[in-house]
Amino acid sequence: MGEPYKGQRTKRMDWKLEGSAQKTESRVLQEHEITLDDPGDDGVSESFQLLQIDVGCDHWEQETLPTGSAAWCSKNVQRKQRHWEKIVAAKKSKRKQEKERRKANRVENSGIYPQHSKRFLRSLIKERLLEAKHSGPRLCIDLSMTNHMSKKELSRLAGQIRRLYGSNKKADRPFWIYLTGFTTDSPLYEECLRMNDGFSSYLLDRTEEDCFSLFPLETLVYLTPDSDHALENVDLNKVYILGGLVDESIQKKVTFQKAQEHSVKTARLPIQEYMVKCQNGKNYHSEILTINQVFDILSTYFETQNWPEALKKGVSSRKGYVLRNSVE
Repeated sequence: MGEPYKGQRTKRMDWKLEGSAQKTESRVLQEHEITLDDPGDDGVSESFQLLQIDVGCDHWEQETLPTGSAAWCSKNVQRKQRHWEKIVAAKKSKRKQEKERRKANRVENSGIYPQHSKRFLRSLIKERLLEAKHSGPRLCIDLSMTNHMSKKELSRLAGQIRRLYGSNKKADRPFWIYLTGFTTDSPLYEECLRMNDGFSSYLLDRTEEDCFSLFPLETLVYLTPDSDHALENVDLNKVYILGGLVDESIQKKVTFQKAQEHSVKTARLPIQEYMVKCQNGKNYHSEILTINQVFDILSTYFETQNWPEALKKGVSSRKGYVLRNSVE
């Protein structure tokens, strides 16, 4: 190849001179460092280590110092970091929305402004319930048919009692509840204590006495889906009875026959009058509801005097019925 340019030779010579100068300077520094320290072996090794650290730091600063903070991380790490930040932000937003939803539900369900303390709300609920005991509508849960129920059925019934009582506490015009045929040594009582926190302090009446001997028979109305008479309104002079029966074998007309044995009036919810059957995949239609669903209908009607609105709250579409207006 041709002879290198003069400029290239000059650069090479400058580089060699610069390298030689750096080596000489390094040797001088090392000799100077050794001379300054104690002549012992420990002092020499310590000084040499310090010199190595300084040189290493200078080398690191020259070669690896980033121009920006992002240069420390690879693109993959940055991408993962952004992804994680999005997840954290989404969780925070979801928690905030859930908190606002619960707050809105509390306002809607209680009908009271949320600035009131829990103590005030408890005292207000107690006042309403005690007022219902003297002048409100009365509802009796007949628990005299639980002897032949399985533990699973008893657990379901205990859960229904809990939900019924919870709905009654939220009502602006609550009912006064009686649990009749209810003994403290029964499996149902033990199940209620186990499943329902604070059950022993529920504001309602518990009695071992049968509902048919506790009230005058002419004041009783047994609510059963097998009745021929539709319930028209909620009368404060009547005592409405719900059969506390969870029967997975579905024995028909149990509560209806019991009412007839005691010559007590019967009534059914006006589902047939305000609702129609709707088509579904299983062709399933049933007017049998849990006691808390029946209570929600009675309570809503007592407050609104509107059967369609009350039935809509208690009868789900899974039962195979919808309101007539919705079909039309």
